[in-house]
Amino acid sequence: MDAKEFGSLRQRLQKTQSQMAQLLGTSLKAVQSFEQGWRKVPVHIERQALFLLSSRQPGTRKSRPCWDIRGCSSERREACPAWEFNLGQWCWFINGTICLGKSQGSWSQKMKVCRKCEIFSRAVKGK
Repeated sequence: MDAKEFGSLRQRLQKTQSQMAQLLGTSLKAVQSFEQGWRKVPVHIERQALFLLSSRQPGTRKSRPCWDIRGCSSERREACPAWEFNLGQWCWFINGTICLGKSQGSWSQKMKVCRKCEIFSRAVKGK
């Protein structure tokens, strides 16, 4: 997540920098640094910010799970943590999900796949 995306996300949440810092459990200075691009947004902050944004999207909790939308086989479902924990609307939130037929290990690898996926787009962009 770059500085522009972080700032945009905060604005979409309609939070001040101070409120955002409090929500994310970090300092105001850190939030300012993320938005200015002086400091890289850490994975745990990005994940939590995206989760907060997704919770505001209408219908996220009631939408079809990823395994139905993507037509995953029963073998793929059983190997996937999103299916195991019944988090098909938040599959993008969990490392190790079985997307594109293989485990998506690290957060950065996973987010490259997720940012192109309709489930992620619906969850964080409302599209």
